[in-house]
Amino acid sequence: MNHEVLIVDDHPLFRAALKGAVATACADCEFVEADSVASLFDALEQHPRTDLLLLDLNLPGAYGFCALAHLRGSRPELPVIVVSATDDHRTVRQALALGAQGFVSKSADAATIGHHIDSVLRGEFVPPAGLGASVEPEADVATLDLAHRMAQLTAQQFRVFGMLCLGRLNKHIAYELDITEATVKAHMTAILRKLGAANRTQAVLLAGRLLLDPLEIKAPPDDLE
Repeated sequence: MNHEVLIVDDHPLFRAALKGAVATACADCEFVEADSVASLFDALEQHPRTDLLLLDLNLPGAYGFCALAHLRGSRPELPVIVVSATDDHRTVRQALALGAQGFVSKSADAATIGHHIDSVLRGEFVPPAGLGASVEPEADVATLDLAHRMAQLTAQQFRVFGMLCLGRLNKHIAYELDITEATVKAHMTAILRKLGAANRTQAVLLAGRLLLDPLEIKAPPDDLE
C-alpha cells in the first residue's frame, strides 16, 4: 500500500534530504512538497488522503507552534512529525504536548529519521531518545487552551491571523489575499471570538505563548480599522 507523505520545509536541500531518509524506511511512499504555510494548505486541499506530514517548526508563517495547533484541529487524523533545528527538551516536549506524533532534530542521521517515519506510519508514538517512553507535557494549561482555540480557525482565518501577527493592516491583508476589506474584517471578528481576544493587539500577544521566541511577535499598528 502506498503512503502519501507531505514534506513542508522552506529549504529545498533539506526537503530532498528528508525524502531520501523517508524513502529508505518506506519504499512505497509518494511525496508531496510545500515550502510555506500557504502551500501547505493548498497541498492538503489537493491531497486530502495524506498519510503523514513532516512539518518544519521554523517555517515562515508557522509562528512557532501556531500552525501545529491549527493542524491538530483541522486535520486531527493526520499524523504530524515536527522537524526542527531547535531541539532542546522544552521545545520537543511542547511539540508533543500540542499534538505532534513525533519530533525529529535536523541534526539526526537518516537512519534515526527513517525509524521515526516507519514507527509513526505504523501508528506508534515515538518520543525522541533521552525523553523516556512517557513524555510529560511541557505546555501549561493556558497554552493548551490557546492551542485548542487556535485549532478552531479555518485555513483562511489562519492566513489572516498570520498576517495580523506580521503587523499588516486590513487593507494590506485584503490585497495580499485578494479579498475585500469587509471579508477581512469578518475573518478578524471570527478570529478574535475564537481566540477569546478583546482586540487585535491582544490576539497577537496571546500568540506569543505559542512562539519559540515570544519577542518575535509584532503587535499590530492599531485597533482602529
